[in-house]
Amino acid sequence: MSTRLAPIGDHLRSWRQRRRMSQMDLALEAEISTRHLSCLETGRAMPSRGMVLRLAEQLEVPLRERNLWLASAGFAPAYPERPLEDPSMRPARAAVEAVLAAHAPNPALAVDRHWNLVSANASVPPLIAGADASLLVPPVNVMRLALHPAGLAPRIGDFGAVRAHFLARLARQATVSGDPALAELLRELRGYPAPAGSAEEPEALALPFRLRVGEAELSFLTTTMVFGTAHEVSLSELTVETFFPMDEATREALRRL
Repeated sequence: MSTRLAPIGDHLRSWRQRRRMSQMDLALEAEISTRHLSCLETGRAMPSRGMVLRLAEQLEVPLRERNLWLASAGFAPAYPERPLEDPSMRPARAAVEAVLAAHAPNPALAVDRHWNLVSANASVPPLIAGADASLLVPPVNVMRLALHPAGLAPRIGDFGAVRAHFLARLARQATVSGDPALAELLRELRGYPAPAGSAEEPEALALPFRLRVGEAELSFLTTTMVFGTAHEVSLSELTVETFFPMDEATREALRRL
C-alpha cells in the first residue's frame, strides 16, 4: 500500500490534525520545540526511534500504526503482530475465553478492530438465532448483524436510539483510528433503512439495549473492556462486550436460555 511508503512527517502531520492539535499543542505535550516538530513534519529533520514512539504516545496512535511510523522512519517495528490463532497467543486467548465464560449466564462476546466476532459465550447464540443465515457466516460482523434489516434490527427496542448510538460509536472509532475499513463499514451501515417510526434520538448517558427473544423482551446494560496494557497488536485491538440484565425478568430468561 502507498501509505507504507509515506514519509514519517506525513504520518505525524496527518495524525496531529486528526487529533485536532496544533504544532504548539503537540510540542508542549512531547516536551520538544515547535521548530523541531515542524522540521520533523516537513522532512528537514528525522526523528530518533525514541522520538517516534514519544510522539505516537502523545497522539494516542494505535500500536499497528506505530509500527508503520517506525518503518517509515527506518526502524524495526516495536510491537509484535500475531494472529490470535498463533500458538504463542494461547495464554491471551485463554484469558479472553475465561472472561467470556465467567460472565455467563449473561451474554459476552469479543470482537476485533473491525467488529468481527472472535468468540462468544454460550448465552449469545440463542439471542442471535433467527437472523438471516448470510449474516451468520464467519467472520460475523457484529455491527452488521445488529443493524441489518435481516439481522437483529427488527427485534431491537428503541431501534432509532440504538442505531444512532452504534453509528456514533463507529464514527468515533473510524476517526480516531483512521482505519479505512471502519469508514467503509460506517458508510454501509448508514445506508441501511431504519424501521418505520423509529426516529433517531440523541445518545443517552447509559442507553439500555432491549432485544425481543421469542415472546420476551430482554433488557441489558452494556459495558466494554479492552486490554489497556497490551503490547501486542492483535490483543490491543480486541474488545470484549459484556451485557448485564437490567431487570429480574431478563435474569430469569437468561437462566432458562
